[in-house]
Amino acid sequence: MSQPTQETVRAEARAWLEANWDPDLDLKTWRAKLVESGWGMPAWPKEWHGKGLSAALAAVVDKEFRALGAIGVARSGPRMLAAATLLEHGSDFLKEKFLRRILTGEDHWCQLFSEPGSGSDLAGAMTRADFKDGQWIVNGQKVWTTSAHHAQYGFLLARTDWNVPKHQGLSYFIIEMEQPGVLVQPLRQMNGHASFNQVFFTDAVVPTEYLVANLGEGWKVATTTLMHERRAAAEGMASGPQSAKRVGKAYDQERAEFAITMEPYTWYPQRAGRPDLVIERAQATGRNTDPVVRQEIAKLLTLHRAAHWTQRRARAAQQLGRPPGPEGSLGKLVGSHVARASANVHTLINAADAMLTGDDSPMNGIIAEILVSTPAASIAGRHRRDSAQHHCRTRAGHAQGTAHRHGSAVQGRAEKYGAATRAMTGA
Repeated sequence: MSQPTQETVRAEARAWLEANWDPDLDLKTWRAKLVESGWGMPAWPKEWHGKGLSAALAAVVDKEFRALGAIGVARSGPRMLAAATLLEHGSDFLKEKFLRRILTGEDHWCQLFSEPGSGSDLAGAMTRADFKDGQWIVNGQKVWTTSAHHAQYGFLLARTDWNVPKHQGLSYFIIEMEQPGVLVQPLRQMNGHASFNQVFFTDAVVPTEYLVANLGEGWKVATTTLMHERRAAAEGMASGPQSAKRVGKAYDQERAEFAITMEPYTWYPQRAGRPDLVIERAQATGRNTDPVVRQEIAKLLTLHRAAHWTQRRARAAQQLGRPPGPEGSLGKLVGSHVARASANVHTLINAADAMLTGDDSPMNGIIAEILVSTPAASIAGRHRRDSAQHHCRTRAGHAQGTAHRHGSAVQGRAEKYGAATRAMTGA
């Protein structure tokens, strides 16, 4: 059987979409059909709702979706982190139970990692899971949990062994959020919103089959989740098919048009740093001729171009079939830098108007929203200290292995990375 090429994949995908895509279909029906076809996630294995294509060929399929304006599967948010993690580490039971419902968007998910005392130091998690009467009993607290208030499931990092080093005592579970032992409370922010939650577990129950991978392998599994999260941040959100927010008759036209216009601003702070939007705002306010504004926009454009190159490295790595690597973390860091720089230019352009909030303020108060929320981009959703330790250890191990095989010429490099690891971890 001949290997698929870009031309054959493009032709097959377009033919299927032209025969099946109908914007009048309700979302649930369309996504069910899409999942059954395998075209929704073409890089996934055939036995798990995919086509078994390479990442490069899957990108060709995504382009066909965008060309026809077709909605894709439910890719956004924690649900896709759960899917990627289950594909790599989950049992067949877990894949069978959850993957299809993730793609159709029937279930919402949340990430239960950070705790009040272990945010950046993720491995220091104190939420505990004890095995009693044939099931796991969870007690503890998580915080900064996005989507917990409407999630049916969460992926949970909990301590199952207190007698081993902290990284080795963690296990990774799926937990049902809608049960008596789980209490979700919103966290009211200084901008008046409640984008995050704190979650309390009091004798919450987890079935034994909801353990992901083996007992004590939670750190390894969590690293997989975080690497996919960083890769998604580095690649940006524009590479996949359109989301349901942008297409479909179920949405009021006027509200949909406004949502599309404002969408780049209202997503997470990392999405706010788009120079084209800054330029448009400068032109709309007449500040585009101000030499100071022009200079700051030029700086932002330069920084954004560097971030774009990082995104391209991340996408190229994926197309080559490489697992998520350090380019994801770098992309997240530079993305947060771009977002902060963009917020500063927005406030420069809008002057006093940038401080106004409410529906009657310029751009419905979104400029003030960006100003207040963007600093959180530096730490939001990522565990930078653990990430740095992980990558230093990985590179140190690689360098030392190379030195062993090829002699002392590279021993100095191995020692350098080893020293960096010790300095960063305090070892």
